[in-house]
Amino acid sequence: MRSLCVEPFQNFSSQLPFVTVLRNSFVDTGARRTLTYCSPWKTNHKHEAVLFPPPSRPIRKSLCICLSSSAKLPMMEEKKKTFDANEAALLVKELNESFRSGKTKSYEWRVSQLKSIEKMVVEREKDICEALYKDLSKPEFEAFFSEIAMVKSSCKEALKELKHWMKPEKAKTSMETYPSSAEIVSEPLGAVLVISTWNYPFSLSVKPVIGAITAGNATVLKPSEIAPATSSLLSKLFEEYLDRSAVRVVEGDVPQTTALLEQKWDKIFYTGSPRVGRIIMTAAAKHLTPVVLELGGKCPAVIDSDVDLQVTARRIVAGKWQANNGQACISVDYIITTKDFAPKLIDALRKGIEECFGTDPMQSKDISRIVSSNHFSRLQSLMDEYKVYNKIVVGGQRNQKELKIAPTIFLDVPGDSQLMQEEIFGPLLPIITVENVKDSIDLINSKPKPLAAYLFTNNDKLRNYFVQSVSSGGMAINDTVLHLDFQMLQVTVSSLPFGGVGESGMGSYHGKFSFDAFSHKKAVLYRSFSGDSSVRYPPYTPEKQKLIKAVMNGGIFNIILALMGWSRD
Repeated sequence: MRSLCVEPFQNFSSQLPFVTVLRNSFVDTGARRTLTYCSPWKTNHKHEAVLFPPPSRPIRKSLCICLSSSAKLPMMEEKKKTFDANEAALLVKELNESFRSGKTKSYEWRVSQLKSIEKMVVEREKDICEALYKDLSKPEFEAFFSEIAMVKSSCKEALKELKHWMKPEKAKTSMETYPSSAEIVSEPLGAVLVISTWNYPFSLSVKPVIGAITAGNATVLKPSEIAPATSSLLSKLFEEYLDRSAVRVVEGDVPQTTALLEQKWDKIFYTGSPRVGRIIMTAAAKHLTPVVLELGGKCPAVIDSDVDLQVTARRIVAGKWQANNGQACISVDYIITTKDFAPKLIDALRKGIEECFGTDPMQSKDISRIVSSNHFSRLQSLMDEYKVYNKIVVGGQRNQKELKIAPTIFLDVPGDSQLMQEEIFGPLLPIITVENVKDSIDLINSKPKPLAAYLFTNNDKLRNYFVQSVSSGGMAINDTVLHLDFQMLQVTVSSLPFGGVGESGMGSYHGKFSFDAFSHKKAVLYRSFSGDSSVRYPPYTPEKQKLIKAVMNGGIFNIILALMGWSRD
């Protein structure tokens, strides 16, 4: 037999990961114990090892392993290569080479990739739903209409409109350039980076990629590590369905994202929090890389007393808890209404919650869970703050083991509480009361500009005043994120841009706006060799000056006078 002595004992398992260590096997002097183990490599052989302490130092924390002569020590498995700055630089180089080859610019390539995404979503719908359930316990129905259907719709529109989007736009020319013509050409930017988020981990990953592809770019997607099942699935699906030379997925967390951000990109598209948005923008500034930041904020809903209360309550319930249990950037973050109307509204919301999720929402299969224990703890601390814990009027139940929090409503929490200072991003909904509904606008404008703002009213004057006075990324009147036929407002209306302002983000996308977000609008002026006037060239004479002034001031009469040597001056 031959021996292999491994010490110190603490390093034993790291050096021989295929051996199960019996930590008490060396305590009794002279004892011999046999350990049978199976190699993780594909083999039909078992290996027998006899464990005994070295004879000179029987109690020392070292260990001898004697392998029978017939046993062969498997070769150590190579460590998986980590994705670092060097790997990221190589990736960007490959994508730039693919882009410079011109393949991504062609209409045919763009269409082929869009059709592949469409095919991917149809063929792997079940896998997508399962991944979303693993990450968020997202109900299958919600997963379909808020994730899968959204991607399908984006693909269909892009395939239908792509030729029109790619066509140069005609532009007017002036008298100074006559004879001439001009156009605006949409050209792809190059290699772009999409960093997505976890709350809608499929649609908010794929939709920006669709925009990047329709514009003709080479693209890297970095999915969120907080939704690991969807991240892993996206990596596999993109590898299987899309052109790997121009569309790639990089999984990982902070180190991998940092490595990507160290590279020079032609655009970075990020969806997430304002805190990380600042980090993204700082990294992009080093390379003068333009960014689209889809962030969030505290989205208010102002409710007047003249509304249809039942419809309003259902739409608030849908826009808060049906939207991923409040884990959505455009979900209702807080409500403002009058003191007199608040009790009626609370009763209506309580009934709406019961209609949608039953008398015990914690047992409902139609509501998502909190994404992680960290986010659960954050929400729990908001609920337990001494300023607000006694303000709960509906709900409040929670289960940390299952990462569930019931729809919870607070009444008149203090303005300096954490609940009113930070974006909630969960199933907690404060109601703030005011004397007059118009007072709500001052309250909204005292906070950073939100991604969305909502108003429920039948008063046209109030509606117009709200639209003119409140600055937000988007706005909906008498509805929220969803309405009764389950079509997403703003998010699905591709003729409207979706994006923030101020703290809630910059840039916009959806439909044609996605194409524009990943394109450069190149101005092109076409002129012939005719009509070359000597007026534009030195030497400058008084006659030339008069003619130039006449042309610049406009009016055919002035030009005729200048050509005849006359002037009104």
